[in-house]
Amino acid sequence: MEKIAIFVDVQNIYYTVRDSFQGHFDYNSFWAKVVKPNCKVIAAYAYAIDRNDEKQLQFQNILRGIGFVVKLKQYISRKDGSTKGDWDVGITMDMLEISLDVDRLILLSGDGDFDLLVNKLISQGKRVDVYGVPQLTANSLIKSASTFYAIDQTFLMKK
Repeated sequence: MEKIAIFVDVQNIYYTVRDSFQGHFDYNSFWAKVVKPNCKVIAAYAYAIDRNDEKQLQFQNILRGIGFVVKLKQYISRKDGSTKGDWDVGITMDMLEISLDVDRLILLSGDGDFDLLVNKLISQGKRVDVYGVPQLTANSLIKSASTFYAIDQTFLMKK
């Protein structure tokens, strides 16, 4: 039985899907496509920014219901009006740690900062599949993946 771990950069997936398709990513459909009978999910993390918003809380509960552990980081608003909220380091640390216990890692993100991590994991004999919106996913991340899966209309929630 293949052991897998799933890591979702929620903000990246939300904005790239919204901007490309004017729709929403269907996490239930994704889970059904990825988690096959010959797979055992060792870990599934969804990394999100906590804005303490009711709709967001409902979405997080849906993710938990699917099987994700939702990790939250506070949304930071700076004095100059800019904002910050990303999980790159947290995702990297978790992927490196869990890589010891799995056969395949699945990353949902288009962020090119992850290409070094993906290359490192592959050099250690791991398979790393990346899911992203092609036109908004860094070429370096696409090239570094064991397999790149394009997020397209089939991954969207039905309107």
